[in-house]
Amino acid sequence: MSEHDKSMKPKKRGFGPPGMMPGEKAKNMKGAIKSLIRFMSGYRIAMILVLIFAVTSTAFNVLGPKIMGRATTELSTGLRAKIAGTGGVDFDRIAQILIVTVIIYLIGSIFSFLQGYTMATITQKICYRLRRDISEKINRMPMKYFEEKTYGEVLSRITNDVDTLGTGLNQSVMQMITSVTTIIGVTIMMFTINWLMTLITMIILPLSAGLIRLITKKSQKHFRTQQSYLGHVNGQVEEVYGGQTVVRAFNKEEDVTKTFRDTNHVLYESAWKSQFLSGLMHPITTFIGNLGYVGVILSGAFFVIKGTLNIGDIQAFVQYVKNFTQPIQQMAQVMNMLQSMAAAAERVFEFLSEEEENLTVENPVSVSDIRGLVEFKNVTFGYNESETIIHNFSSVANPGQKIAIVGPTGAGKTTLVKLLMRFYDVNEGAILLDGHDIRAYNRKELRSAFGMVLQDTWLFNGTIMENIRYGRPDATDEEVIAASKAAHAHHFIESLPDGYNMVLNEEANNVSAGQKQLLTIARAILADNPVLILDEATSSVDTRTESRIQKAMDHLMKGRTSFIIAHRLSTIRDADRILVLNDGDIVEQGSHNELIAKGGFYADLYNSQFETTSA
Repeated sequence: MSEHDKSMKPKKRGFGPPGMMPGEKAKNMKGAIKSLIRFMSGYRIAMILVLIFAVTSTAFNVLGPKIMGRATTELSTGLRAKIAGTGGVDFDRIAQILIVTVIIYLIGSIFSFLQGYTMATITQKICYRLRRDISEKINRMPMKYFEEKTYGEVLSRITNDVDTLGTGLNQSVMQMITSVTTIIGVTIMMFTINWLMTLITMIILPLSAGLIRLITKKSQKHFRTQQSYLGHVNGQVEEVYGGQTVVRAFNKEEDVTKTFRDTNHVLYESAWKSQFLSGLMHPITTFIGNLGYVGVILSGAFFVIKGTLNIGDIQAFVQYVKNFTQPIQQMAQVMNMLQSMAAAAERVFEFLSEEEENLTVENPVSVSDIRGLVEFKNVTFGYNESETIIHNFSSVANPGQKIAIVGPTGAGKTTLVKLLMRFYDVNEGAILLDGHDIRAYNRKELRSAFGMVLQDTWLFNGTIMENIRYGRPDATDEEVIAASKAAHAHHFIESLPDGYNMVLNEEANNVSAGQKQLLTIARAILADNPVLILDEATSSVDTRTESRIQKAMDHLMKGRTSFIIAHRLSTIRDADRILVLNDGDIVEQGSHNELIAKGGFYADLYNSQFETTSA
């Protein structure tokens, strides 16, 4: 089984990822908004258009009540004249006013539609770019990041967080733009009617703004926790679902349930607090708005009695008060969404700013003619600087040699492979490939020189043909079949429904563990890399199949440098050299017979396995 150094194991890995403490405030909300604005800089012109559409739509919409007020005034004047016997209602004039009003509202609706359409387009393009950037970022991230994080935490960034950000942009930001422009436009129109009534109405603005600010400050920390623990919950559900066999085999149902219940409780507490506090905004602002209505009606009645205002002006003003308080209430309602958007944006941009691998170097060494000479030269390494697990390690693998790496769990076998593939870089010393430090190669090109078959098989949702061809995308069907035959996989593939065209499901559990291993071996054979790494590649197959695969591997490894991480020592007796590791150091090296004759650490390991097998 492949091992990691204990210092690299994240706390609570698997059934409860470490996370943010409940009640922790956003690290930098303003910074997250600034990062989002910078990210949106490429859509500056489109955003200006949105603003123009919003202002134009608002301008036409706020004209409506005043013009409608003229119709009311006209009707009132006509009725008074008819009662006095001096005239009547001019319905033609009223009809003209109504037609103009309809046209104005229609134009306002058109610009509102253009605003919504443009903003939706911007939002979806931003979400598309974010998902693309996150996907590309994943390929540039160091392995250390993925060994410290759960799948759910990473997936939450590309699903929940991006969706939350997109929803916030499309709905909340557009609503905020509309609300602000409406408040400005309505304020101007109210001042044209009566400045004193407008000042009375203005009183509600600082009151509402102050309350909104207070509630926002209280709820922001809960939104941050809610967004964070949503990712934790997703990660736990996914991992427990994928590990049901292990959970049930070890009777861990109660432990898993308790861990999930604790995380879910944190999510529940933060969610209801954030939603409750945000929910207070609407009734509070509604109450203050109603106070504004009372003030307007009383003062308006006074001015009508004095004859300084018409009835139509009062009607228009009341409508404006509604149009003034409504956007304030809408702003209050969307504040929780804006806070969620800010928290999601912060998490997304935190991920995008994570440290990356340096994938390229200046004047890289070419990998076109790799012979396979590998040298470990005084290599020292530790996942943490304070804990060194490989001490001054040196060894040479000549081209075409089969090098076996053996040792107890935690000895550093898999760590050597990670260093060779540059998943990590050495702390001291160097690893040379054909005489060149591997750090002189571009990482992608370096890794193309290595073929790998791991104990933990990885197959994707697709046909068997596609999974094998993953090792060399330009391979023909005939080459895929030839590789399958060399891996002794052809016979079982042909016996499956649809053969090579059979689709493996997401978990690839519609084939056995041994069959999955055979498919990954066929993939490595097809890739035809100059250096091979086999991490207990035959651990999941029966003895008879193992023997046949070993013969195929022996044929495959001719002329190629091969590193074999082995736990069953019987499989590497014909290795050209066996490196025996213990606590990160090579304690012995030589052929199988030489090491057995020496009677040292390797002989003890081999004999202990033999005795166990015999028993």
